Amino acid sequence: MNIRIAPGTARGTVAVPPSKSMAHRLLICAGMSEGESVIHGISDCEDVQATMDCLRAMGVQCRQSGDTVRVQGTDFRTARAHGELACRESGSTLRFLIPPVLLTCSPATFTGYGRLMERPMQVYADICRERGLLFRQEKGRITVGGGLPAGVYALPGDVSSQFISGLLFALPLAAGQSEIRLTTPTESRSYLLLTLDAMRQFGVEAGWTSDRRLSVPGGQRYCAREVAVEGDYSNAAFLDAFNFLGGAVTLTGLRPDSLQGDRCYREAMERLREGPAEISLRDCPDLGPVLFAVAAACRGGVFTGTRRLRLKESDRVAAMRQELAAFGAELYAGEDRVEIPPAKLHPPARVLDGHNDHRIVMALSLLLTLTGGEIAGAEAVRKSYPEFFADLGRLGLCTEIVK
Repeated sequence: MNIRIAPGTARGTVAVPPSKSMAHRLLICAGMSEGESVIHGISDCEDVQATMDCLRAMGVQCRQSGDTVRVQGTDFRTARAHGELACRESGSTLRFLIPPVLLTCSPATFTGYGRLMERPMQVYADICRERGLLFRQEKGRITVGGGLPAGVYALPGDVSSQFISGLLFALPLAAGQSEIRLTTPTESRSYLLLTLDAMRQFGVEAGWTSDRRLSVPGGQRYCAREVAVEGDYSNAAFLDAFNFLGGAVTLTGLRPDSLQGDRCYREAMERLREGPAEISLRDCPDLGPVLFAVAAACRGGVFTGTRRLRLKESDRVAAMRQELAAFGAELYAGEDRVEIPPAKLHPPARVLDGHNDHRIVMALSLLLTLTGGEIAGAEAVRKSYPEFFADLGRLGLCTEIVK
């Protein structure tokens, strides 16, 4: 799908979508709980639907009506997979669910498409090899099984926090005390705080004992709850960014006391508006594309901690470098650093490429409201924010589906 966007100024009020990060976590906790949970604020985005599909494959009942889902949990220690666990392109779904599925001795197979199965999975491969568990990755499929035991798990802290969260979800159900030891400093620590918060909401405790150690008591039970998903700061950043480009947008549905690491976006954008600024993305990598766009439109910026942006739905550093060039902006990339000098943006002379990446599409849409232009592959927003272009219309911006 191609979208054409006309130059315009965003004005109005919009409710931000529910947090995809928290939706994954609450659904998984509910899926491992005894009894029926009720979760309000579940969107139709593809990533969250993938998590529900995988839970259903493990015997969890998920019944959605509007934005409310009733979840009848199951015991993952005795569950058997009914067919493949189809993760679509959701890295959170895949990495969060491998350890819970490993609790059962019965093998289960995960599938996905796009770049999903190319993303690093060595952490889980090493864990399974060390404990004699099944982990087989071939032809876009990962098969696991064997019965995840309690114990000490050592893994790097500077890889995706999703590996650590996956273990946190599963180990409370193992028989015995466990500990997660991080061999390097932790990145994206805020995402681990979200995981621990979701677990507590369902009656399960785990926590930090030092900067690099997490204690996870075993023999616990997840208990059914009625909960609500808070608003998503990651997607709010794309809407609030209009306020830094001359717009007047009011956002509703955000918790001021949220644990989401992407809450930092507003401070980062204020610095970029005054700029040039140096900003670390180590705890907020998902903000990379939108902050690159704001930097290009304002006074430029230098970003550190960019290495993991290359391992997302696209290589987000390379994608933004290619597309910013169409606006007349430059992006200089190092191994873990990006520099964007100030630029005078002009309308792209070609159709922009969304790179099959929702955050790239939304970041480019922001810039097109300044210059006008067209994006191919705009349907990628369905991954996290299906209503994105409808919300742009509610803000008075002119968007048109071309094909």
